[in-house]
Amino acid sequence: MPSIAYELARCHVCGGADTDEVADAEEVRAEVEALWAFHTRRVDGATPPDKLLDRAAFSEPPPVRVVRCRGCGLVYRNPQERPEELAGIYAADTGVGDDVLRTLFENQRRSYRAQARRLTRIASAPGTGLEVGSYVGAFLDAARACGWRFEGVDINEGASRFARARGLTVTVGTIDDVPPARRFDAVAVWNCLDQLPDPRHVILRARALLSPGGIVAVRVPNGEAYARWRDAAGHGRVAPLARAMLAHNNLLSFPYRYGFTLRSLRRLLRDAGLELIHVHGDTLVPVADEHTHRWARLEERALKGALRVLRRLRLTPATASPWLEAYARATQ
Repeated sequence: MPSIAYELARCHVCGGADTDEVADAEEVRAEVEALWAFHTRRVDGATPPDKLLDRAAFSEPPPVRVVRCRGCGLVYRNPQERPEELAGIYAADTGVGDDVLRTLFENQRRSYRAQARRLTRIASAPGTGLEVGSYVGAFLDAARACGWRFEGVDINEGASRFARARGLTVTVGTIDDVPPARRFDAVAVWNCLDQLPDPRHVILRARALLSPGGIVAVRVPNGEAYARWRDAAGHGRVAPLARAMLAHNNLLSFPYRYGFTLRSLRRLLRDAGLELIHVHGDTLVPVADEHTHRWARLEERALKGALRVLRRLRLTPATASPWLEAYARATQ
């Protein structure tokens, strides 16, 4: 396997270099081992390795070190993989078969139905849309069912081909490959902004592609939740619960370049000429499949269900959720 080239990084939201350490190299290695042990205990012995993709193994290698910006709260890898490394990682054909992509599509589509309905409610009516990082097309399919005319852009040829086979419109490329004269009523960046080399550039491009009154919607891992639960996972009787919360929501081992906070999201959107109008706290989509033990499926459902109930009852703020959805409208 070729070596990965790294570089020191500043905060990609506010540009600051003053940080606190969240996890050092040894602590990250311990999280990787804990994550693998967590998921392999919950699946049967005949589980194919590719079925653990995006659960116990991820596209990017684990971080060397995780820090938190003192200026805006962004949690990020430092050092980071160089941008040219990322294009190769996400564009590569990993050899994942259609059966795995089909499982991902079905699991994600159930969650994306709720997101498509939220977007429709916030935008007041369906219209035209662009999804950045559309992958297997689950959101495009859910949005179509709500009356939207969404199209996607993604750098992974295999995933894009899978989506097009389902009658969805997907272009292989990045947001920079979308003609600048195009206009959309909504631009969505679900589960993708945290993996991109320059999130500020992507949000600026999304803003430029909006029709008047259009919406930019993003879904990102909550860096504040990772830092807080990670502290709890190392102490006392709540440690097993905190580790389970992290693992079931793909936060354990921090497989992202960035973990956003409400403060850093607001800053990022404001600097692009967007006003934050709605925040929704949520959990990761279900990851259990036919290889998952029944007790583990029930565990995942109970933990995520409890988080959603607490949020609906307003017993916990959106900022305590493992994932954040932010909806913003262009300012004049």
